[in-house]
Amino acid sequence: MSAAPDAHHPYYVPQPSPYPILLAGAVFLLGLGLALLVNSLAAGWWPLGLGALLLAGTLTAWFGRVVGETRSGVYGHQEERSFRWGMLWFIASELVFFASLFGVLFYERNIAVPWLASFTSRAWSAYTPWPHFTAAWPSAGPAGRPFQVVTPWGIPAINTLILLSSGATVTWAHLGLRAGRRGQLKAGLALTILLGAVFLALQIHEFSHAYTRLGLTLHSGVYGATFFILTGFHGLHVTIGAIMLSAILLRTLKGDFSPEHHFAFEAVTWYWHFVDVVWLMLFVFVYWL
Repeated sequence: MSAAPDAHHPYYVPQPSPYPILLAGAVFLLGLGLALLVNSLAAGWWPLGLGALLLAGTLTAWFGRVVGETRSGVYGHQEERSFRWGMLWFIASELVFFASLFGVLFYERNIAVPWLASFTSRAWSAYTPWPHFTAAWPSAGPAGRPFQVVTPWGIPAINTLILLSSGATVTWAHLGLRAGRRGQLKAGLALTILLGAVFLALQIHEFSHAYTRLGLTLHSGVYGATFFILTGFHGLHVTIGAIMLSAILLRTLKGDFSPEHHFAFEAVTWYWHFVDVVWLMLFVFVYWL
């Protein structure tokens, strides 16, 4: 490990690390496995499982090294500033990702579906393969399977209250950390993780109900695909956020963080609040309208 920064080298530069290439290999194996499974090849489970194990091990070791560097005091003001900008750009990239998915939803609902329906009113409508297609939303497409939508005032409304509550509990934990109240910090983090777990459990139940009772699947035309892609990716982000909060809780139990130095905690709270905001948009544009 490199020495701490000094007057001649104010910025800490770590030793060469194998973790970036290991992480790239893990992502390659995950992509290969998914590609094989999408093409109905059972052999895809092997690279998928190996990639998942390599990803988990690499991230655990890499983050553990960063935590060790933090405890050793090699990070100064400039490093913390870099971390803050890095987290801000990461959240910005996530914002663009979800903006593209919402853009797809807008295009399908307000442009593509009305355009397809316009063929039925033209002079050559007799030649269209979907003469009875209408510009109604939600749509299964011109030849989609029938389904029922998930009503917004059941599990989605409950999950909205849960995520809003989790935003309050993580803020309460942050206030406890800044005031030096470690008990409040630990309780707030534990409550936030618990609420995230309940949210995920209810979403899994919702997906199962949609598949088995409502006929709403990935094959239910354009609405079914859009619904599961948006809500599924959000559920993945909640899962990632809950894992990060769990890591922060473990570090808290080991005595890490102080009222003056706790950027890792702040970074995770930024991410969690971002996930909350995205869910509010999902609730309005996917479930409600």
